[in-house]
Amino acid sequence: MFVVALTGGIGCGKSAAATIFADLGVKVTDVDVISHALTAANQPIINDIKQIFGSDYISADNSLNRAAMRTLIFNDDKARLKLNALLHPKILNKAILQLNQTDYICANSKPPQLTYQVLVVPLLFSSSAYLALVDKILVIDCDRNTQINRVKERSQLSEHEIIKIIETQTTRENQLEMADDIVVNNENIEKLRENIISLHQKYIKTCILSKTIS
Repeated sequence: MFVVALTGGIGCGKSAAATIFADLGVKVTDVDVISHALTAANQPIINDIKQIFGSDYISADNSLNRAAMRTLIFNDDKARLKLNALLHPKILNKAILQLNQTDYICANSKPPQLTYQVLVVPLLFSSSAYLALVDKILVIDCDRNTQINRVKERSQLSEHEIIKIIETQTTRENQLEMADDIVVNNENIEKLRENIISLHQKYIKTCILSKTIS
């Protein structure tokens, strides 16, 4: 199994990049998708969240009130640590299960062949557990103004709130220093797709080589 970690700051284009990889036939495991599933309506962990944080953080449909929780954890470090302690082990276990289901066949390859997987982890550099699962680190990067403007366009967050979120994440400089590959995503989706396709070909070759050697 050859795993590429896909990461980057909020608004840099991780989700768009992950979608392009999926369109190319690559299996994508996304920890945010897992997190949303675990905290959807009537999931077992909702009762734990209610007991720890109170009913104000549970929506009417008995799912996590994401807006309320986001406000809390970005203003209260202790609350963020509590939520992480509750959620992160379960998210990690689900991610490992998904990665280990099978060696993945890329149906879009001609002929179909064993290939790599992508693991989308926004907070990759905050967890050694995820770093231990991956073979390559791909950072999707963009300049700060682009980052802020993209988040503004897609959410109700103020610039002040966006900057607070950025400041809780691993710094851009550290992300770039730890990356094996970097895609600068300051332009449009077509340019991002072009860059991802180029990396896709590189990863397929790397995966084939690693399997041949092993």
